Amino acid sequence: MGAIEETYDDLDTDVSLEEFREAVEAKVEQMGGLADEETAAMLLAHELDDGEVNGIADIEPEMEEAKFLAKVTSVGELRTFERDEEDEDGRVLNVDVADESGSVRASFWDEQAAAAEDELEPGQVLRIKGRPKDGYNGVEVNVSQVEVDEDEEVDVQVVDTYRVEDLTMGASDVDLVGEVLSTDDVRTFSRDDGSEGKVSNLLVGDETGRVRVTLWDEQADLAEEFGAGDVVEVTDGYVREREGSLELHVGNRGRVETVEEDVSFVPDAKPIDDLELDETADIAGVVRSMDEKRTFDRDDGSEGQVRNIRLQDQSGDIRVALWGEKADLDIGPGDELLFTDVGVQDGWQDDLEASAGWQSTVISVGDGTATESESESAGADLSSFEDGTRPDTSSGDGSDEPSGGEDVEFTGVVVQAGSPVILDDGEETMSVETETDVTLGQELTVRGTLRDGTLEAEDVR
Repeated sequence: MGAIEETYDDLDTDVSLEEFREAVEAKVEQMGGLADEETAAMLLAHELDDGEVNGIADIEPEMEEAKFLAKVTSVGELRTFERDEEDEDGRVLNVDVADESGSVRASFWDEQAAAAEDELEPGQVLRIKGRPKDGYNGVEVNVSQVEVDEDEEVDVQVVDTYRVEDLTMGASDVDLVGEVLSTDDVRTFSRDDGSEGKVSNLLVGDETGRVRVTLWDEQADLAEEFGAGDVVEVTDGYVREREGSLELHVGNRGRVETVEEDVSFVPDAKPIDDLELDETADIAGVVRSMDEKRTFDRDDGSEGQVRNIRLQDQSGDIRVALWGEKADLDIGPGDELLFTDVGVQDGWQDDLEASAGWQSTVISVGDGTATESESESAGADLSSFEDGTRPDTSSGDGSDEPSGGEDVEFTGVVVQAGSPVILDDGEETMSVETETDVTLGQELTVRGTLRDGTLEAEDVR
């Protein structure tokens, strides 16, 4: 095998071997004898490889040229526009393409745009060469050459309507239907050019997961039209990453509106006892107790606030710190809550503590939503707390006769005023059988006999 063939075999190119030989001969002649066939072949190989990227994720706006293989996921509409000092209108067509590493918008212009409108459709695999640039929604590629490759496969799913689990970084023209889990207030901000912008957030979920939907400018006020439990359709959204999580953004091209569809979010919270230091997780449980709100001064002179609660699921309990506006939430003992994206950190006396900051969301699941998780390891199964009973602490000897029990005194706050009454002293809970009328939040001291995990009250005060 000669030098030309060896160099060609190392190439990943559509150029045939015969075309490569002819190009090498032309290069040798062009350089006037300054390069032999081997050198000319290496120079041509470098030219052919220039611009090749391993995947869409490697495309950068600073590149002069990018060559890549990708699958068409959506084809936009052909648009015309007026060019300065030219009689003929310009034409542009945007096509979203993707590979296993990400997605990018490819812009076709003029004659290519008209041809793309007629010939391209979702699912086709394209070989694209073009110039990357910074676009409105991220990196875009102005296409200079393109051809359909019917022999190649790109493992990308083409969908009409996305589910949360289908979202990938850089995806655009995203349509998604989901249940509104929570909404935030509309906030205003100043841009670098002095103009004022608006932004708001929704947390939306479906059977496959949840995602934060960020609404910009004209769309931001829509957040005030929706409430928890509404089913909405997001149209023409685009996916971005923030703090390691994917978000679905909606700009002036997109919209969000309520729809009559049957969609429900199924949380997959992590058992509290399985939480690990420095991770971010979703947790769910029953509020056992809560402290008074505290205010503090930050280093910059501003004032902050925090409120601690204790949350319990079947596996254990944990202190959760509610920061900022979350400290004002109207919640109390006995409420069933889902916390998303809490940070797990070292707490008091080396116990783990969960921190619910700006990135976290607090969702009431008192309607039973949290008990619907199908995950065997989910910590959101609160059904064992619905009647207020504690874990079975009987001796397990199989006897139907009540055990002798022991005389105890217990002081705690009422976190359930039903039958039985549940008291919490900040470290443990006690199930109390009593006919005394009590109210939530009331502090009681109970004396009686502790038998099979339940305190049979003889004196309540």
